[in-house]
Amino acid sequence: MNNRLIKLFRSKIYTALILLLFVLFIGVLGYRFISNYNWIDAIYMTVITVTTVGFAEVNPLDTPSKIFTVFLILASVVIVGYAISIITEYILSRNNFEDIKQRKMQKEIEAMSNHIIICGFGRNGKQAAKKLQDYGKPYVIVERDKEIIERLQDESIPHVFGNANEDETLLEAGIERASTLITALPSDADNLFVVLSARQINKTMSIISRASQETSYNKLKLAGANNVILPDKIGGDHMASLVVIPDLVEFIDNLGIVGERNINIEEVKVEQLYNVNREKTIRELDLRKKTGCTVIGFKDENGEYIVNPEADTKLVIGSKIIVLGRPEQIEKLNSEYNIEQDA
Repeated sequence: MNNRLIKLFRSKIYTALILLLFVLFIGVLGYRFISNYNWIDAIYMTVITVTTVGFAEVNPLDTPSKIFTVFLILASVVIVGYAISIITEYILSRNNFEDIKQRKMQKEIEAMSNHIIICGFGRNGKQAAKKLQDYGKPYVIVERDKEIIERLQDESIPHVFGNANEDETLLEAGIERASTLITALPSDADNLFVVLSARQINKTMSIISRASQETSYNKLKLAGANNVILPDKIGGDHMASLVVIPDLVEFIDNLGIVGERNINIEEVKVEQLYNVNREKTIRELDLRKKTGCTVIGFKDENGEYIVNPEADTKLVIGSKIIVLGRPEQIEKLNSEYNIEQDA
C-alpha cells in the first residue's frame, strides 16, 4: 500500500483504539464508584458489558447502575462496531491493493524483453541488481523469501515470488524473452537445477551461475552455464593482488565504479558504430578523435578476445570493441552513436 493510505488507516485505527480504551476506562470508574464494586469486579463488569457476552452481574444493579450500564452498552456498540469496521476495511484494502499491485507488476514483466533474470536476492544477487540498475538494464528478481519480496514490493522492483527451480516461476519471470539469467542461489545444487531448467526453455540466452565449490564448476558448465563465478576464489585473488600490485588493482576497481553514470569502460557492438556493408578498421573508425575514447580490447565474431588490438584490426559483423574513457567521453560515445537507445 502507498504511504498516504497506510497513514490514513493507521490514524483511524489509533482513533478506534483510543475510543475503546476510553470506554473501558469510563466503565471501570462507573462501576467502581456508582455500583460500589471493587476494582476487579468493576473491570469484569465493564468487559462483559462492552463485549455483550451476556454473563450475569456480580451483584444486582440498582437504578443508577442500570442507567449507567444502558449508556455504556450503547456507547460500546457504536465504538466496537467502528473499530471492527476500520480493522476489516484495512485488511481487505491491503489485500486488494497488493493483488492489484502484483497484477500490475506481472503485466510489466510480461511486457519486458531482452531483460535479465536474477534468481536469488542474497548478497551476490543484490550486488548484481545494483550494478544492472546503475547501467539502466531491465531485470526481474526471482525470490522465495516472503520478507525479501515485501521489501521488493515497497521499492517497486520487478519480481516474481516463487522457487526458481520450478519452470512455472521462470516462465512468470519471462525467461522465454530474457537475454540473460543470473542464478545466485546459495546452494550449488539449486543453481545446477536452475541452469538445466533455463537452458531447456531458452537455448540461446546467456546464463551466469554462482558456485561455492570449485568441483561444481564443470558440472554447471556442462549443464549449460556460459559463465561460472566463484565469489570466494575471486575475493581471495583480489586480496592477494592488493598485496602484489596494489596500485593497478585500485585503478581497475575505479574503472568499475558506476553511479550517476560514472562509467569508464563500455562494450560496443560493431553494428552500432557504422554501416557494416563495408568493413572498417579500428584506425578508420577513429573513436579517439571523435569521442576521446580509446579502444583497449576487441572480441571477434568467434568470441576470442584481443587485448590492445592493432589499428588495422578489421571490425566484422558480430564483433565487439571495448573502449576506455572518462565518464564524459563515454557519454559522448553513447550520444554520438545512440548506443544507450540501441543497447
